[in-house]
Amino acid sequence: MINVTDLRAGTTFKFEGAPFVVLKYEHVKMGRGSATIRVKIKNLETGTVLEHSFINSAKVEPISTLRKKLQYLYGDGTNYTFMDPISFDQVDLSRSVIADAINYIKEGESVNILFWDEKPLWVELPPKMEFKIKDTPPGIKGNSASNMYKDAVLENGISVRVPLFINIGDKIRVDTRSGEYVERVK
Repeated sequence: MINVTDLRAGTTFKFEGAPFVVLKYEHVKMGRGSATIRVKIKNLETGTVLEHSFINSAKVEPISTLRKKLQYLYGDGTNYTFMDPISFDQVDLSRSVIADAINYIKEGESVNILFWDEKPLWVELPPKMEFKIKDTPPGIKGNSASNMYKDAVLENGISVRVPLFINIGDKIRVDTRSGEYVERVK
């Protein structure tokens, strides 16, 4: 058993009979009472995200998971095929496992996949990824001083709000957790 104070983002554990991963961890200490641990966790089987508070002395059961870096080959809409670049073994992931992460993965790109008892559970994307702007209205000179945004379509088909100075062909960095614009890539 591990203490909930040892939980951090990315830690996997078993809670109420299901495997979970910690997305966000917060230690809250108020006044003279005991501290509480507030976590945002994702159920690795169903994909539901929930927030839960534990008392400081609570314990959870750790699970043994394995992260493998696999290369994305192709997908047909329901199954997505990844390959281990060392052993060349191929793994098919269903749409329920890969969820919205497939929108950010390009063919030939490598991502971490979390396995539990040889069963793929979750695709772990890097927090920020680079994409090229495919379509956006032109920016007007002098509009870069204010905090205004316009719609843009990325090379992967996702729509994102970008500052007015971004043009077609520019490369930008996107936060894969929220789907928001982070910065322009030089």
